[in-house]
Amino acid sequence: MTLAISVGVDGSPESLAAAEWAAREATLRGAPLRIAHAWLWQRLDLPLVQDREAQAQSAQAVLREAESRVAGRYPDLPVTAELLSGTPVDALLNEAARSDMLVLGSRGHGALVGFLLGSYGQQVIAAATRPVVLVRAHHGETDGLEGREVVVGQQGGPEDSEDVLAFAFEAAAARGATVRAVRAWSLPPLYAYSPGSMRLLDEAGGLEPFEKKALGEALAPLRERFPGVPVIEHVEIGSAGQVLLSAASRAELLVVGRRVRRSPIGTHIGSVAHAALHHAACPVAVVPHR
Repeated sequence: MTLAISVGVDGSPESLAAAEWAAREATLRGAPLRIAHAWLWQRLDLPLVQDREAQAQSAQAVLREAESRVAGRYPDLPVTAELLSGTPVDALLNEAARSDMLVLGSRGHGALVGFLLGSYGQQVIAAATRPVVLVRAHHGETDGLEGREVVVGQQGGPEDSEDVLAFAFEAAAARGATVRAVRAWSLPPLYAYSPGSMRLLDEAGGLEPFEKKALGEALAPLRERFPGVPVIEHVEIGSAGQVLLSAASRAELLVVGRRVRRSPIGTHIGSVAHAALHHAACPVAVVPHR
């Protein structure tokens, strides 16, 4: 059974752009679309908005607007819309857990980027067990982008990035795009070297060949699984965040990994994912991995 692609909406232009992006992605992947709005009735101080039924109708209107916009552009796409009960973070996390991916809207660039539903988006990204894609308002219109690149960051060994690379290859295969796999490296301090690491570097012929070899080994299973997807191997010295952002300046999608946290406390998503979400010029998929 094909899992649905879910999108969280709140009536903002960013969330409507996220709905359009999710609808296109669902069409490309042959998946159904679920539109969700997290709503929890609150007794407010303003008499005119205290009525539970009035708030429920307003929440339904948010769903109808998103559903109408998607139906106008993708009339053959199977779409369901649902109000999610409970706190927004818990509701969206539950929605993500039963979906192939969760798509959310994000607002603006710069150091003070806000996510869909305020800080809730970042909390969802930090705790979700499925990929979460962040879309800005101008990313909803994606016609004519086929053939561009899906950029993905790779680090560590093959087992460390398997889920992240798989998501990137699936996205590229669906849209006929090229995967640009990026591995950034930097010179470690002298005290970080050990006899074992020196031996491995010597066998590889130096640091850069070692990094290229590591990237090639990580990509090998995905190349075999997706033989029709063109791949560019990109190894560059520099900080991972800066190298990725530079490589993704013309990308259709940027895919980054996030380690699954063992503690439920906090909203840490990692420095690379943080940089990508704040500064990337394209939608960003954050994929949890081991």
